[in-house]
Amino acid sequence: MDFKPVQKLKVQRTLSTGETVFVGVLAQNRQGVFFQYQADYLSEFGNLSPFSLQATTRLQAAPAEPHNGLQGVFADSLPDGWGLLLQDRVFRQAGVLPNQVTAMDRLAFVGTRGMGALSFSPVSDFKVNTEDEVDLATLGLQAQATFDQAVTGEGEVDQVVAALVAAGSSGGARPKAQVYFSPNNFKQCRTRPKTGDEAWLIKFTSQNLALGHEEGLCEAVYLDLAKQAELEPPEWKLLEAPAKSGAKAWLAVKRFDWLENTASGKTGRLHLHSACGLLDADYRTPSLDYADLIKASRQLCKSPAVGQLHFKRAMFNLFSCNQDDHSKNWAFLQKDKGDWQPAPFYDVTFSPHPFNEHATAFVGHGKKPPLASIQKLASIAGFANWQEAQQAIQEVVELLDGFRAKALALGVKKSTVIAIEKALARQREENSFYR
Repeated sequence: MDFKPVQKLKVQRTLSTGETVFVGVLAQNRQGVFFQYQADYLSEFGNLSPFSLQATTRLQAAPAEPHNGLQGVFADSLPDGWGLLLQDRVFRQAGVLPNQVTAMDRLAFVGTRGMGALSFSPVSDFKVNTEDEVDLATLGLQAQATFDQAVTGEGEVDQVVAALVAAGSSGGARPKAQVYFSPNNFKQCRTRPKTGDEAWLIKFTSQNLALGHEEGLCEAVYLDLAKQAELEPPEWKLLEAPAKSGAKAWLAVKRFDWLENTASGKTGRLHLHSACGLLDADYRTPSLDYADLIKASRQLCKSPAVGQLHFKRAMFNLFSCNQDDHSKNWAFLQKDKGDWQPAPFYDVTFSPHPFNEHATAFVGHGKKPPLASIQKLASIAGFANWQEAQQAIQEVVELLDGFRAKALALGVKKSTVIAIEKALARQREENSFYR
C-alpha cells in the first residue's frame, strides 16, 4: 500500500452518558507531536492529565520520552507487548515495516477500540476483516497459538491475526482479548459490542508463561484475597477452557472503564489514566516509587483514604510476591466533571522477579525495605500513627495465609502451591517490620 504517516488526529471522549465530545487535536511534524485543547472542552470537563498537560488552548509539545513521542495520556490508549505484536503483523502484511509506523499511526489504528474513554479519528486505513461473532474457545486457542509461535519462532498462524487484532487492543504481554458478551452468555463473544453487552478482558494461557496454564487460576486466587483485604479488585470470573488449550480455565476480568445500561441506553465510558502516563514513569524500567504514587494519588483524588488504600495495596504486593508492579499496573479513573478515583486493583498475581526486585520501589528500596522506609510510606499515606499502619499490614499478611486453601480449591497443582508458599514465606521472613 502507499503508506503516508498520519499528520493530524481528532481526539474525542465518550462520557459516562454515552455522549461523545470533542477534546482537541493532535498533530505531528518533524519537530514532534503537539496537542491543542478545544476551549469548550476545558471549560466544561477539565484537564485529562493534570500533572503533564496544562489546562490551556496553547499548543503543547509532547516529550520525546518515555512515551515514544506522545503525551502520556494519549500513549495510555496504545497497546504494548501482545497488542503491538498483532499490530506489527498487520503492518507487515500491508507491506509496511513497523519502524516506518509512528505512534500517531498506532493511535489511528486503535481508533475507538482502546481502553478508557478516548478515541481517535480518522481511523487508520489498515483494515482487518473478521466476523463480529466469535466462539471464545476458538479465539483463545488462536491467541495461544499466536503467542507460542511468537515466543518459539515456530509455526505459521497468520490466518488468525484478523480476529485477534479486532479483540486484541489491550495492553500487556500475555495473550488476551477485549470482547463483549450478552449477560450470562460466556461462550459466544463479539469483537464489536451490541446494545446491552458487557465488556470483558479475557486472559488466555500458554506453556511459555511463568506459571504455564495455571496463570489464570493463580491470579483468580490473588484477586479473591485482595477482595478479602478490601483492596477493591475488579470483578472477575473463571471461564471453562477447552481441553486442547491445556488450561482448566481462563480468567475473565470485567472492564471497569465501560458503563453499560446508562439512562440514555448508550454505552458510557470513564477516562482511564495510568500512573505511567500520568507521572511519565517508564513502565519498562523501575522508574516509580510508592512514595510518589501515594503522594500523587492523594493529590489527584483529594482523599487521605486513597493514600491509605495504595499503601495497603503496596503491602499486599510486597508480601504476595507481586513484583511486576510497574507503573502501567496502577491507574486512575476520571468522571465526566473532572473528579478522580483510584482504578480497581488489577494485574495482581504471583510474579517474582529473578532478583527479587519490585518494579515500584519502597522509598528507594526494590526489595527488603527497612522499617524506616515503610514508616515513611505510612506517614505519606496519612495514617495517624505507626501502630495503625502496622495493624493494616498485619491484616494483609494474615489474609495471605489463605492462599493454599483457595488455590487447591480452584485446582492449582499441589507442586505449584508449595512453590508459591515457599516464596511467600521468604517474603514474610525478609520483611519482618510488621511484627
